[in-house]
Amino acid sequence: MKRAPLTQAGVERLRNELERLKSVDRPRIIQAIAEARAHGDLKENAEYHAAREQQGFAEGRIQAIEAALSFAEIIDVSKLNAGTRIVFGATVDLVDLDTDEEVTYQIVGELEADIKQNLISVNSPMARALIGKSEGDTAELVAARGTRNFEIAGVRYA
Repeated sequence: MKRAPLTQAGVERLRNELERLKSVDRPRIIQAIAEARAHGDLKENAEYHAAREQQGFAEGRIQAIEAALSFAEIIDVSKLNAGTRIVFGATVDLVDLDTDEEVTYQIVGELEADIKQNLISVNSPMARALIGKSEGDTAELVAARGTRNFEIAGVRYA
């Protein structure tokens, strides 16, 4: 399996989630299964089946996080010295040249990507359009809705 890049902040988020799953969610689910078993017939016990399903999801997520962390290549973004050039870990301020809308993204590993927090995967089309460019350049994103052009207003590594 190839090593997946993760930022230090992403590793901390994954470790926190893993700790929560193991110390909070797992015991809660085990308790819910025990309570549902006490109600009797398991064949028609919706609470039991729901708790077992939750257990499957939680255990699967625990395994996925543990595997990801074991193969992670942790990159300390604050020690990167790329200047104004965009590389993995960069926080990029963009201006949409068509709408003048401003947006900020950080380019992170695939496992820590979360568009709601403006964390985009290094493998995403947007990140691929930005990697290697510098502050002041324009980037062209070819998307399903058409081509969008962005000016790179700022690049920082925090």
